[in-house]
Amino acid sequence: MSSFNDIRISALHFYLTAPYPCSYLPDLQARSQVATPTFLINTPLYSELVRHGFRRSSTYIYRPRCDTCNACVQMRVAAKQFKPNRSQLRAWKQHADLRATLHPLEDKDEYYELYQRYQRARHRNGGMDNDDREAYRTFLLQSHIDTLLVEFRDPPGHAQDEPFDQAHDGHGTLRMVSVIDLLSDGLSSVYTFFDPDAPRAHFGVYNVMWQIELCRKLGLDYVYLGYWIKNSRKMSYKARYQPAEGLQNGIWQTLKDDEEN
Repeated sequence: MSSFNDIRISALHFYLTAPYPCSYLPDLQARSQVATPTFLINTPLYSELVRHGFRRSSTYIYRPRCDTCNACVQMRVAAKQFKPNRSQLRAWKQHADLRATLHPLEDKDEYYELYQRYQRARHRNGGMDNDDREAYRTFLLQSHIDTLLVEFRDPPGHAQDEPFDQAHDGHGTLRMVSVIDLLSDGLSSVYTFFDPDAPRAHFGVYNVMWQIELCRKLGLDYVYLGYWIKNSRKMSYKARYQPAEGLQNGIWQTLKDDEEN
C-alpha cells in the first residue's frame, strides 16, 4: 500500500471552472482546471503539479484552461545560470542594505497595513484593494505545503522619514513581505507586496533577485514566477529574468525576452 508521501497526480481529481472574466487580457473569458482534494496535495506532489503548469492561491491549486486562449505560460528562471541585466544590477545595489528574515506564515498588524497600502496604490479597483482581514488571511496565510514568509526591513535609523516607533524598536521599517513555497526543485514565488510610497524604489526587482540568490544557496535549480503573459503589462516583465523557460505545449522551452538590454 502506498504511503501518503507516495501519492501521485493520478490520485487526484480535476475539474474545469465555469468561464469568468480574465484578470489580465480585456474582453476575454478565462477558465481554470482545479486539482482536488487539496488536503492530499503535499510538497512533493505540489512540486510535480507545478512542473505541469499548476499554481496555488491559498489552498486552491489551479492552472489556466481557457477555451480560446493559451496566453498564460508557466515560467521559471534558471537560478544557477541567471545573469542580471544593468537595471537589475542597479536595483540589487540600491537595496542591498535591506535585512531579510525568514518566518512561518503569521498574521501581524504591520503586514496587513502594508498589504492594504500596496493594494490601494498598485491595484486599485482590482478586487483585492478592499480585502478585509479575513480575506487577506485566506489568500496569503493558508497553505498545506512547505511555505515561508520573508520580511524585508531597513536597518534601524536608515530612513530619515522612518516612523518614530519603528526607528527605535530595534527592527527598522518594514518595506516588503514575500510569501514563497519550497519545492523539490526550486522556489515558487506566491505573492509579494511592498511599500508603494518609497521614492525611486525598485523593491519588486530586488525581491526576485533575492529569491534567485536564495535558490542558489539552497542548491535548487529554479525560481517559478507564475504565469508570463506577453501582452499583459502586469505579467510580461517576468521574461526579463534570464535565462528563463516557459511551459508551452506541455514542454519546458527557452523563453526569450523581447526587451532584453
